[in-house]
Amino acid sequence: MTETNRTDRKVNTVLFDFDGTLVNTNDVIIASWQHTYMHYRGREESPEKITACFGEPLLLTMAREFPEVDPEESAEVYRRYQQQYAEELVKIFPGIKELLESLKKSGFRMGIVTSRTRESLDRYLNMFAIGSYFEAMVTCEDTDIHKPNPEPILLCLKKMDITAEEAVMVGDSPFDIKCANNAGVKSVLVDWRITESGHTLIDDAKEDYTIEKPAELINILESLNR
Repeated sequence: MTETNRTDRKVNTVLFDFDGTLVNTNDVIIASWQHTYMHYRGREESPEKITACFGEPLLLTMAREFPEVDPEESAEVYRRYQQQYAEELVKIFPGIKELLESLKKSGFRMGIVTSRTRESLDRYLNMFAIGSYFEAMVTCEDTDIHKPNPEPILLCLKKMDITAEEAVMVGDSPFDIKCANNAGVKSVLVDWRITESGHTLIDDAKEDYTIEKPAELINILESLNR
């Protein structure tokens, strides 16, 4: 990446979603949902139904899927299973560590905007030794208003004391992209996602860019800062 003084850049910050963007939690999330469906319904659901909810806060999905159960109770069933199988099923996506290191060396600031809890986020960041790259994090515990509402991104911008024009949001789901749209932040959709752009819950999200590999983000940032 061409060296540019950070203060001279129009875009100096990259905000990342976590699940399905930085770390491949897809298998453990699907398995945890199937375990929860079996626990309460005695049957599994289609993977497509599960991935359609990727990016939505867990308690909201639990309340919709199991309205007869306290969402905290069903979420605990889900979380216990996920914790048990995390080390076996969760992997960092190829090229992510190299991207984060390149962004750091080039002076870009980085944050995370996720619907995960802070405890589970920290656990995975520590698992892959990438927590030190991120200056600010917004989790589901930081706000009662969640993606696709702009509030999570706006809160992260506030934490980092930057404007929407200075940041891009990188994510894998329409929840991420619509959140960025609503916050006035440029959006980058990753092509290693398993969620679909024709999302049944979010049908008007529009990404500004799509990347097939993490390193391609560098080219987008360079073009935005010319």
